[in-house]
Amino acid sequence: MQFMLSMYYQEAADAGFTEEDMKPAMEAFGHYARALTDAGVLVSTSVLKPVDAATTITLRTGSLQVQDGPFIDSKERLGGAFVVDVADLDAALAWAERCPGAQWGSVEVRPVALTVVDGVWVPAD
Repeated sequence: MQFMLSMYYQEAADAGFTEEDMKPAMEAFGHYARALTDAGVLVSTSVLKPVDAATTITLRTGSLQVQDGPFIDSKERLGGAFVVDVADLDAALAWAERCPGAQWGSVEVRPVALTVVDGVWVPAD
């Protein structure tokens, strides 16, 4: 089964961290990604740029509305995600517990319902 491990935490700039402060965290994420790869469970991963680079759009009112930044304002931001392919929720939770982002934020574990293969939607499990 595929699960997305979405990481939410305060952005480095908001927490007052410098690039030098972030080096241990980046190293920890490198080790984590290697462990996922070595275990053969990593499907994909992405780290997002800071929220000030985000643009949100909606068509809810019937016309395009564009907003700089995120839709919601909160201290914790979506920082990135790992998609893993594991046997079950317990295995996904075990990997989420090992995620460095869980030490200073939270990791949402959610099953992937559908994925695209060769341009066609297919069940992820």
